[in-house]
Amino acid sequence: MMKVRVQSIHFRVDAKLVEFIEKKLTRLDRYFDKNREVEAEVFLKLQDSGGPVHEKIIEVKLLLPGGWLIDKKTGRSFESAITASADTLKRQLIRHKERITTLPQVKSTRL
Repeated sequence: MMKVRVQSIHFRVDAKLVEFIEKKLTRLDRYFDKNREVEAEVFLKLQDSGGPVHEKIIEVKLLLPGGWLIDKKTGRSFESAITASADTLKRQLIRHKERITTLPQVKSTRL
């Protein structure tokens, strides 16, 4: 099960956007062990590019057993940025899982 926390910096986030982010990130649940709880922190920021349209920045941190996975994306909309970030995190999770399963197991020896 995944806990998703969304924080917006210097603006109020819409409930529909929070729901969209939670939906995208909970799809990553299939790459975790079902017995482990995973936390996701999402930070939403607006970057002033000098024009009428602000760049949207999204930063996602996943707390996994054994460390953090972090991804940061920029886009014209938060929806496009979270979609790109979810794809990147999926690849990182697959690599993380492969790394964990291919580590040599240490055998204990009794004296």
